Amino acid sequence: MFELERFIDGCRAAVATKEAVRAVRELMDQAVSDPSAVAKVLGEPAHAGIEVLHRAPDLTVLNFTWAPWMTLRPHNHQMWSIVGIFFGREDNIFWRRTEGSIEASGARTLGARDSTVLGPEIIHSVVNPIGKMTRALHVYGGDFFDPPRPRSMWDHETLVERPWDKDDAWRVFNEAEARARASGQL
Repeated sequence: MFELERFIDGCRAAVATKEAVRAVRELMDQAVSDPSAVAKVLGEPAHAGIEVLHRAPDLTVLNFTWAPWMTLRPHNHQMWSIVGIFFGREDNIFWRRTEGSIEASGARTLGARDSTVLGPEIIHSVVNPIGKMTRALHVYGGDFFDPPRPRSMWDHETLVERPWDKDDAWRVFNEAEARARASGQL
């Protein structure tokens, strides 16, 4: 049975160790092994978006809800993160820097019960490729909203880098949800 406070306490204890990423990954794998238990504790989402479950300088735990067919532009986190899916599907495209831009360098599909580790230098974009909400737990090895180094995001079309804009990310979630509602998917 998934217990949110126990999960967060386990993550808090893990980040104080030299094996933080491995330990948090094990906690995530255990959590998403029972997707319905996680969904029951976190409840049904009212909207697409990000719910802060825990925020501290060394650890952030978020509940992500991706709208149907939603795409989030390439971005980085400047810290390690672990993503665990408990409903739906998430496709990640990984990018690498080139001279003056970025180029796609790989991909990974995650479904319910899957998790992945993203290193601090990873650049990725995210797509919910299905016609229903996707839900995921995300754990970050730092303050997601105030990272140790400035974050970046890249334009979908031109792949031009610019500073990460939290308001732009929220707008993407809101617009994706509005499109899904207008098309009758929500």
